[in-house]
Amino acid sequence: MPSDYVPGPDAEFDSWQINHVTYLNANLVNLGLTALDGDVVAVVAGQTAWTPAYSGHIAAQAAAEAARAAKDLARTNYEIALRRLVGRLQRSTSVSDAERQALGITVRDTIPTPVPIPTTKPVLTPDTSARLRITIGFADEGTPTSKAKPFGVIGCELWMKIGGAPPVDLSECEFVALDNRTPKTVEFEGQDANKTVHFIGRWQNSRGEKGPLSETVSATVTG
Repeated sequence: MPSDYVPGPDAEFDSWQINHVTYLNANLVNLGLTALDGDVVAVVAGQTAWTPAYSGHIAAQAAAEAARAAKDLARTNYEIALRRLVGRLQRSTSVSDAERQALGITVRDTIPTPVPIPTTKPVLTPDTSARLRITIGFADEGTPTSKAKPFGVIGCELWMKIGGAPPVDLSECEFVALDNRTPKTVEFEGQDANKTVHFIGRWQNSRGEKGPLSETVSATVTG
């Protein structure tokens, strides 16, 4: 049960106070009060001030909602007109980039941004919950909670070594795939059950240039 008998929300408070004062006025004698009692006078005065203030607030809220709806509709129609005109200006050969900039509209970049060589490493996360299968998630070390790849990167090269000590470099590994979406699932044969598999990854950009190698991660094939 709430510790405060006076409701917090205005609408509930309004209903409560109407009932309270109505009962109070109808039962003053039984309650041992009179209309001239100082506390009763204060309560009646409070209701007299509250009622028009609350009604005015409700009316103002309704007016504000109506004004907001009118504003939203006006903006929607205005934006349609603006975008239609801007579309014409963007297609026009008479409009210069300087004029587009002065109008505050998009100035198209006609010079392609060079694709950089990857400088960051993927972080590999193995999942061995399925039998004879390891699923490798990969994310950039700069944004480990995002699936987004670095600019210009088309995918993650995945390499693996089955069994033995972790590989020193890729010469000890076999190529798995160049995967453009995380995660990558690798299937194993029954003979590989309970073996340790070591994985290494690196980013590759759209020009085939490679980034630095990731840290090696190891996982055991579930049998």
